[in-house]
Amino acid sequence: MNTFLASNFRKILGLVFALLFMTYLSYASLIFGVVDTSWQTAIDAYTNFNGSNEHIVIKEVRVPRVLNALTVGFCLGLAGTLLQSLTRNPVADVELFGLNAGASLFVVFAVTFVGISSLTQFTWISFLGAAVAGLIVYLLGSFGRDGLSPVKLVLAGAAITALASSIRHGMMVLNEKATDEVLFWLAGSVGGRKLEYLATVFPYMIIAWIAAFVLARPIQTLLMGDDVAKGLGQRTLLVKFSVGIVIVLLSGCAVAVAGPIGFVGLVTPHLARYLVGIDTRWVLLYSGLLGSILLLLADIGARYIAMPAEVPIGVMTALIGIPFFIYVARKGLDK
Repeated sequence: MNTFLASNFRKILGLVFALLFMTYLSYASLIFGVVDTSWQTAIDAYTNFNGSNEHIVIKEVRVPRVLNALTVGFCLGLAGTLLQSLTRNPVADVELFGLNAGASLFVVFAVTFVGISSLTQFTWISFLGAAVAGLIVYLLGSFGRDGLSPVKLVLAGAAITALASSIRHGMMVLNEKATDEVLFWLAGSVGGRKLEYLATVFPYMIIAWIAAFVLARPIQTLLMGDDVAKGLGQRTLLVKFSVGIVIVLLSGCAVAVAGPIGFVGLVTPHLARYLVGIDTRWVLLYSGLLGSILLLLADIGARYIAMPAEVPIGVMTALIGIPFFIYVARKGLDK
């Protein structure tokens, strides 16, 4: 134990700092906004609820918002790390690989042609859409003599995202009822989502989080190359399939709760690897925490940038993620 603490002191210290910063941001998100409150008001909302506007805002708006940001950000951070490790592509993300677009397309299709409006059904439909989109992108990226390559995966992801988005927009234009029902969801936000939304998918989130960390060691071996992994006795196809299932679970849960939010999973794995190196276990943990922190920061910024109106959180994450994507892509091309 002492050896572990000594060799990982900086990582543990960084972890403590990240948790403290995340706690502070959660406090700020809970207290500040159009209606400023206080920590005592937040406590009274649960211990001495009096029906005041401040108490209602705390219980019905702020607390669900914080919990949604924490859990969705953690899911997106883990999904980005797993996706980049599985594809060995530094610009892999659930948004860029079409998973968000596939989930959104299936939800709009279900509302338009089936009349589904239940959140539970939304969840399963978003899972299915993410899985189908991911499978198509993987197959397209593997097509050809050269096999799977990062460049082909990016192009396939961009193509599927464009196709799914075009079809989705076409269905929404033809069906105003579907537009009204899903437009707010498609904007991507952790605000306006009740705790029931999170409670529906939270068990799947827990399963996916545990599975991600269980798979950390096999992923570390897989990163050394398929031949090396097979030489060490690893069943590489089973590991890849398991990682793919976990990615679908994570992205499906995130989309079901908050709608399509991009670029969180692109940025956080790079920051995590910069801070803790290439150990997949540490990268997963840091990336999840950084995902929560980034989404909290984006959500707080979305409230203040156009107060009293509010900017969709997806716009805030894009403002951070797109320049980062360009930087990583240029860096990869220069090698």
